[in-house]
Amino acid sequence: MSELRIYNTLSREKEVFQPLNAPHVGMYVCGPTLYSFAHLGNCRTFMSFDVVFRYLKHLGYKVRYVRNITDVGHLESDGDVGEDKIAKRARLEKLEPMEVVQLYAVDFHKVLDDFNLLPPSIEPSASGHVIEQIEMTKKIIENGLAYEVDGTVWFDVEKFAKTYPYTELSGRKLDELLEGTRDNLEGQSEKRGRLDFALWKKAKPEHIMRWPSPWGEGFPGWHIECSAMSSKYLGEQFDIHGGGMDLIPTHHTNEIAQSVACCKKSPAKIWMHTNMLTVNGQKMSKSLGNSFLPEELFEGRHALLERGYSPMVVRFFMLQAHYRSTLDFSNAALQASEKGFQRLMNAVKLIADLKTSATSSFHFEKIKTEVYDALNDDFNTPVAIAALFEGVRIINSINDAKDTITAADKEQVQKLFSEIVFDVLGLKQETTGHSDKVSGLMNLILDLRKDVRTKKDFAASDKIRDELLKVGIQVKDGKEGVTWTSN
Repeated sequence: MSELRIYNTLSREKEVFQPLNAPHVGMYVCGPTLYSFAHLGNCRTFMSFDVVFRYLKHLGYKVRYVRNITDVGHLESDGDVGEDKIAKRARLEKLEPMEVVQLYAVDFHKVLDDFNLLPPSIEPSASGHVIEQIEMTKKIIENGLAYEVDGTVWFDVEKFAKTYPYTELSGRKLDELLEGTRDNLEGQSEKRGRLDFALWKKAKPEHIMRWPSPWGEGFPGWHIECSAMSSKYLGEQFDIHGGGMDLIPTHHTNEIAQSVACCKKSPAKIWMHTNMLTVNGQKMSKSLGNSFLPEELFEGRHALLERGYSPMVVRFFMLQAHYRSTLDFSNAALQASEKGFQRLMNAVKLIADLKTSATSSFHFEKIKTEVYDALNDDFNTPVAIAALFEGVRIINSINDAKDTITAADKEQVQKLFSEIVFDVLGLKQETTGHSDKVSGLMNLILDLRKDVRTKKDFAASDKIRDELLKVGIQVKDGKEGVTWTSN
């Protein structure tokens, strides 16, 4: 089996994965800001890291997966201006901030459960770790890389950049960033540098969420929360830090700066980032009218959707693109994925009943090697799925008695498909409330077809078979009787 290699945004190359403390692995992923319902962009990111989590466990690692919840400190702009997103929603809806958080947390967990994501090992909240954020801020001040002005604590970016490559993760030049911030200083005259960001913000009188601190009442900045929680649960340095690529320029860049300023070491060995979603070639956004919630996608309740698509079909669709590639939603692509998913699930069902022979007419190890080589190549799920579909072709061929398989190979095929399809890719067989009725109806139709065949009315028999095929149901006549599958 090939070694696991992971693309590191920091080094911009694939690196052989060597945990700091094998077999233990620490992984931190930036979680949602709970001021609205979960959107598909979030889901793709968390689904990608769900596969990473699953595969590392499959390889035998003991993984501590930490995914936080942001329930305070995320302001409306990427800078340090505007209103806290959760506080604003609470004010508009006349709710307590934690009521807002609870409402959207329930929705978030339901959506991830629909997509069959495993829960993280620890799911800490920013508001539950204010003490840790204050202590980290105090340490950064002591190390001379932050300063306090009128109750707000600012990180001194330009001073930090004199001894550490501040823009290392994004690859941008510091001068370009400084140039781009010249006109963005309104209301921030207290800052010494244009790139300085808040570790702790002074709370205005109308601000709902506030805590006491050495600098007066206030609330933590957005970036400090992840540095504090990751170090608390994974240590000052851990294996993998993940999130969407939109977090690279500011949030993750500032996380690294804070951790180095506090602990004198970069927090994570490997930084992983998922790419964005598009719809029919356009960026998904509310302003373009092409943004829809998972529930709308499942039920087909959107003008751009021809119909609904099940959670497992959507998961399968997402896994057919590499996590670092842009993924484009379209009805045609989702419908193609639906057919592929059904074909894969039907093949999995067939394995148990495959008849065995003295020899196998195919090389099973080749398929297995291709699957693992793909997953070991930076979790390349689309290539792994393509290899599995070569197995699907062979399974169908064996079922049609065109190929043969030994009992030992059958056991290995069943093990591979069970472990990769279900345990690693996180797919599962879907059932509906009508499954028993459909089965009963099909049994009735096949009995009627059997009657017309007994009467040698083969034209009627063929018509029943052909009409069923038009609606996606394939009927097969074999020596052991009649079977049917839905495509």
